[in-house]
Amino acid sequence: MSDQIAAAARRARVAASELAVASRAVKDAALEAMAQALLDHTDQVLAANAEDVAAAESAGTPTHMIDRLRLDAARVAGMAQGLRDVAGLPDPVGEVHRGSTLANGLELRQVAVPFGVVGVIYEARPNVTADAAGICLKSGNAVLLRGSSSALRSNTAVVAVLRDAVAAAGLPADVVQLAPGEGHDAVKELMRARGLVDLLIPRGGANLIRTVVEESTVPVIETGVGNCHVYVDAAADLDMALRIVLNSKTHRTSVCNSAESLLVHADVAGEFLPRVVSALQDAGVTIHGDAAFAAYDGVLPATDEDWDTEYLSLDISAAVVPDLEAAIDHIRAHSSGHTEAIVTGAVAAARRFTAAVDSAAVMVNASTRFTDGGEFGFGAEIGISTQKLHARGPLGLPEMTSTKYVVTGDGHVR
Repeated sequence: MSDQIAAAARRARVAASELAVASRAVKDAALEAMAQALLDHTDQVLAANAEDVAAAESAGTPTHMIDRLRLDAARVAGMAQGLRDVAGLPDPVGEVHRGSTLANGLELRQVAVPFGVVGVIYEARPNVTADAAGICLKSGNAVLLRGSSSALRSNTAVVAVLRDAVAAAGLPADVVQLAPGEGHDAVKELMRARGLVDLLIPRGGANLIRTVVEESTVPVIETGVGNCHVYVDAAADLDMALRIVLNSKTHRTSVCNSAESLLVHADVAGEFLPRVVSALQDAGVTIHGDAAFAAYDGVLPATDEDWDTEYLSLDISAAVVPDLEAAIDHIRAHSSGHTEAIVTGAVAAARRFTAAVDSAAVMVNASTRFTDGGEFGFGAEIGISTQKLHARGPLGLPEMTSTKYVVTGDGHVR
């Protein structure tokens, strides 16, 4: 392990030990100070971000990645508000998950505790820097942040602002650090810092997540890519369905909760397809469709690869299915386990869909874009877990704690 990574992790462990016993009032004051500091230093952050964006554009970075990278005053204000939202949430540390008095009189409590040192490896999005720092601080964890090189200037500026605010609030600045070093070797060192780093969370594309999951010796919470589906059922209100499809696909294409696949029940295809094809194309969306969709001008024939693709662009795969079960089978075969939506007026269809579809979030008559920590009332999120162990869905404050048992006796011996 490199001396830089080890030294940073050791500083984080020292800081985490102090943070773990800090009161909610102290942590909330630090979060408020971090939020205000971001607002006070917006120009500094935006100047650094402009350099990153310019470099990315010169390098020919795809449009959806530049959208993730770009900050403006509104996005910085959103980062600050996310920190304030986290400050307003209950402190998960010390929460009693369950408790009882055993037959021998021992008092047993299972309580929430921080992990300790959390590493977050992520791509492009500098807003993740503030979100992850805030959630980790409130949940009592020190954080080592490893963003992509494309956002280095932005992340450096954001972390400098946050560290100064944390220190001014009376907590160790080292509860928030950028993981030092450059290139893939530094990332691998962080992934192998077992014993110094307690948990890693990768957030980004499929290649990043797969690399961290397969090569890390530090325990990992796997966040997933989003091949999200919208299924329009036979009993759907088609006006509602059109609004949900358009919002799910076009509201913001570069994020993991954007819809990438559309399924339509055959019984409403004759009426719905002309409307949805026209609306999507008017919005600039390229449709990769099965035979029923490809009969319309401008629709590209879908390939086998299209059904599994997270486009992150104004593209969508689309198919007509004979019934609800066929839609469920299609989702089971091609979903990444992130978010799926059904539009239906039939309670039985909604119940069957939510029971049979195995994803982190299942929407009924709502856009896939709602799978988000902020939208769920979590204040912010570190990522959206698509795995099944420990945590699933948006990773908010409770998901960033583990537990320990506190057993109280009165001279008990076994």
